[in-house]
Amino acid sequence: MNLSSEHCNISDWLRLEATVKASFYVVAFTFAMFVTVIMTKIVSQNSELRREVRYILLCHYLLCISSFYCSGIVFQGMRALSANSPLLICWVVFGAHISFGDGILFTLTLMAVNTYMMICWPLTSLSLVDSVKYRILTGTWITIILKNICLFFIEGTNFTAVAILKSEPLCPVILNGIPTRVTDMVFFFLLLTIILISYFLIYQEGKRAGHFNRSNAKARKTVLINLVQISLHIIPNLIVVGLGKICGVFFFALNLVLLGIFAFAQCFNPLIYGLWNKELQRRLQHWMCCQLWHGPTVNSRGPV
Repeated sequence: MNLSSEHCNISDWLRLEATVKASFYVVAFTFAMFVTVIMTKIVSQNSELRREVRYILLCHYLLCISSFYCSGIVFQGMRALSANSPLLICWVVFGAHISFGDGILFTLTLMAVNTYMMICWPLTSLSLVDSVKYRILTGTWITIILKNICLFFIEGTNFTAVAILKSEPLCPVILNGIPTRVTDMVFFFLLLTIILISYFLIYQEGKRAGHFNRSNAKARKTVLINLVQISLHIIPNLIVVGLGKICGVFFFALNLVLLGIFAFAQCFNPLIYGLWNKELQRRLQHWMCCQLWHGPTVNSRGPV
């Protein structure tokens, strides 16, 4: 571990940053988990929705967001409270945190590709995508886990077994070297390129069809909103990965601003990708009406 990184880890700025981040994550997790429970319950209770790949990806995306915030609460809480955990535990928790973050971006990419397949290759996508959807999700997580494990091994070679098992009050992380940052940038740009190509081909297909009706207008509006949401997810991460962990008041403030933008985007992503769909809107309204109608139970002392 270099001196600048060690100086950051023992500074009061790191503990303050961890406290603010943990607070951000608590608020974001509460909202995201609330939406996740409702959405997954609606999809799981309907066999028609369970058969559609876009709803499976939506539920997977929501679970990634909730897990990302939950692991963020644990990791930043360990730092803020100076839990004095072994370095290996810190790495495991942090590795899970960044893996769920990768899962969010990978799922957004799969959602864009699936939308392209449904619009441009409707007959092929029905059989092809449905037959390989779980294999693709499994392959995605294998790729994410192997990538992060390899990066931990590459940057953890300078640590001895005693150092890895040693307790650290502020849970320092090691994924700040040039190999990690280059790898993350390559993954970001690769997935971003796939997303942009998918949306460009969707736009071209709509333009070729020439149907300038309300449905086509809403489709273009949906693509624009999704691109804005994705940019709010990508740009903060690119800046953080590009800069790395740097000490100083300016970078501390910049990190918190980027975290706020990222958290804001992720909190509203479930609403954009979920409730923008008319089918989910209708089923959500039906589910809420059923809950309100059948929710109160009656016992011998009256309604509860």
